[in-house]
Amino acid sequence: MVQKEFKAESKRLLEMMINSIYTQKEIFLRELISNASDAIDKIYYKALSDEQLVFNKEDYYIKVTADKAGRTLTISDTGIGMSQEELENNLGVIAKSGSFAFKNENEVKDGHNIIGQFGVGFYSAFMVADEVAVTTKALGSDQAYKWVSTGAEGYTIEPGEKETVGTEIVLTIKENTEDEQYDEYLDEYRLKAIIKKYSDFIRYPIKMDVKGQRPKEGDDNELESYEEEQTVNSMVPIWRKNKNELTSEDYEQFYFEKRYGFDKPIKHVHISADGAVVYNAILFIPENTPFDYYTKEYEKGLELYSNGVLIMDKCADLLPDYFSFVKGMVDSEDLSLNISRELLQHDRQLKLIAKNIKNKIKGQLQGLVKDERDKYERFYKAFGRQLKFGVYNDYGMNKEDLQDLLLFYSSKEKKLVTLDEYVSRMPEDQKYIYYASGESNERIEKLPQTELVSDKGYEILYFTDDIDEFAIKVIMKYKDKEFKSVSSGDLGIEPDASEKQTEAEENDSKDLFEQMQTILAGKVKAVKASKRLKTHPVCLSTEGEVTIEMEKILKAMPNSQDVKADKVLEINVNHEVFQSLKSAHAGDQEKLSLYTNLLYSQALLIEGLPLQDPVEFTNDLCKIMV
Repeated sequence: MVQKEFKAESKRLLEMMINSIYTQKEIFLRELISNASDAIDKIYYKALSDEQLVFNKEDYYIKVTADKAGRTLTISDTGIGMSQEELENNLGVIAKSGSFAFKNENEVKDGHNIIGQFGVGFYSAFMVADEVAVTTKALGSDQAYKWVSTGAEGYTIEPGEKETVGTEIVLTIKENTEDEQYDEYLDEYRLKAIIKKYSDFIRYPIKMDVKGQRPKEGDDNELESYEEEQTVNSMVPIWRKNKNELTSEDYEQFYFEKRYGFDKPIKHVHISADGAVVYNAILFIPENTPFDYYTKEYEKGLELYSNGVLIMDKCADLLPDYFSFVKGMVDSEDLSLNISRELLQHDRQLKLIAKNIKNKIKGQLQGLVKDERDKYERFYKAFGRQLKFGVYNDYGMNKEDLQDLLLFYSSKEKKLVTLDEYVSRMPEDQKYIYYASGESNERIEKLPQTELVSDKGYEILYFTDDIDEFAIKVIMKYKDKEFKSVSSGDLGIEPDASEKQTEAEENDSKDLFEQMQTILAGKVKAVKASKRLKTHPVCLSTEGEVTIEMEKILKAMPNSQDVKADKVLEINVNHEVFQSLKSAHAGDQEKLSLYTNLLYSQALLIEGLPLQDPVEFTNDLCKIMV
């Protein structure tokens, strides 16, 4: 018999597996049982399209058998089995999943959920076994085959003996070491515990021969030992259990079992609705962003069941886009099993469920904001951007649902705050909700434009995400308070004595500012005396709806329309630089042009905008040094 080698990449992966790609070795049993469940699911699916094949659920089960003396653990199933070619393809190439191929070939979109789509789980057996032997007989075949491997060295395939259709996997368990007690995987109680922990909701019976003691017949004072076959999993879906029977650990285990994510969910919601529409649902709010979340490949949606039978693996209609991070399932008796995707989109019951789910998620998030702020901030770090997109999309139709979930860094609190918290602290004389935009909190704190608002004692919200300003423009106002950028031309702040002096100085220097505007023709809309600057010599402000940060973001987009903000160059007339400008204006037009261009370049650099001619800028700097 010729031993075949795994492909090079498969061999490397198997070596990783043997050295425990999983943090807990006990996970191997969950993977093998899931594969066995898949094999039975495949027969179920074939029975739907093959009238000659009758699926009698009582005939299908998974059996786990431990032999301490022989140090073997056997997992057998009455599933579809594998042919010689399938053994070669599925077990000879690691990470090529038979379940995944079956799903693609048969277009299983609305049938049972095929668990083993990653093709790696089977090889977790090598974490606890020196040898793995698979004997299998495919549905419709008269010949069985046997696959044997001791690990990365390779495998053999030969004809085998098996009377019934299905698969039997025999693991020769490793000997104990100083670090690992492999005997536990031959212990009846330990095996039952692992099955209950990971596979309790598998829809088919998982059977074991269980030992026990009972009073001897005819003599109640004497006990006798016995062994009987028992079903060790409940087969009752968690969502149909009473909430009072379940713990947080049960929900977390369900999250892991369904492979909703590799993180720990930050919150779960168990819904049992009995009103206009009857349904059960378990929803999870994750803590971490999936690696593909902000890509086109990410698919949102909840698993949708009708009376315990899967209709759709990911029903996108159950979640609004802005809550697309939510994982979970919905089971309703009111939905038809043979319902099509097209009809599903218009199903009245489905729309009612979706509306209820949206409100439940919103309520849970609001509860986190109020009562578990640390948890919410962890969630917001991962998914806050999605909530902001939700505000911006659809012309602000969803802003009422989302605006109280938004958080922004506060100049006063030095932490994230809600819009409601901001408004509740506003002084009576403050007209607007002020914000400043920039790449980071540190850069925003140094912006000259913040000086006047800060000196008035007003709180400023820091916008550091590229979507922030666009979302706020859609909201427009919160609790009758409009939003105002600190770079806005009119800050809505009543002038004090020094600001009135600025107005007088601006009138006296009208010719100077007009000449500077001529020098900067096409670059700025106006040059004027600043009412907002206190210590800085210059800054840019804007007029109109497009701010400088918005301009930067729009320019970075593909097919940019070259949208520009209407910029205004503001000069601090109380700064010594202004005296130099006045002197140059009075007697040296060349120097005025030099100073004007330098101040404009300085204002661009403060905003993080590129200089149109860096060489000219450096030359201008040299001119004032000589």
